[in-house]
Amino acid sequence: MDLDSVETRVLGALIEKAATTPEHYPLSTQALVAACNQKQNREPVTDFAESDVLDAIRALRDAGLARSVKRPGDRVMKHRHDVADALKLDPPECALLAVLLLRGAQTPGELRARTERYVPIESTEDVERLLGGLAGRDEPLVQRLDRVPGQKEPRWRDLLRDGEAPVPSGSEAPSGSRTVDRLATLEADVAALREEVAALRSLLE
Repeated sequence: MDLDSVETRVLGALIEKAATTPEHYPLSTQALVAACNQKQNREPVTDFAESDVLDAIRALRDAGLARSVKRPGDRVMKHRHDVADALKLDPPECALLAVLLLRGAQTPGELRARTERYVPIESTEDVERLLGGLAGRDEPLVQRLDRVPGQKEPRWRDLLRDGEAPVPSGSEAPSGSRTVDRLATLEADVAALREEVAALRSLLE
């Protein structure tokens, strides 16, 4: 796979809405644009134009990952994904892939929490087992990233997006990821220090 940023977001949004709002699925072009640009459960938040989304849909159709349909009673063409058939995925695997496409690399714990809206996955161990299956395919769909300082758990990323070639084992995460991890650690440390200061003040008063 070699999806660009718009195609990645469109595909993730289609998978998400199929699972979380089936009563409004397939999506009209207008609804799909809104799904791509929504502020919740997206990283980064985007502002794609309708023309961008339509170009992405065409590319996904050519790749066999989506199709556009007009059913009896529909006033406009609507769009749906074909990921489950094209990539031979079951619902939990689709959910994990969608969250990775929509939010980037994440830990198994984060993935389990964020896929609850799609389909229940019993435990973090089950998430890791599913990810291992996706990573162990002849053409892997995900990859486990080595844990870096400041992280409690290793993160996983999808391999569908443009330029996301597998990283050799032992390689460090990109500098941007390390920066984010350091900032998160610093923020947690500051919060802990504030709590300690507040506790000391309450003792002195």
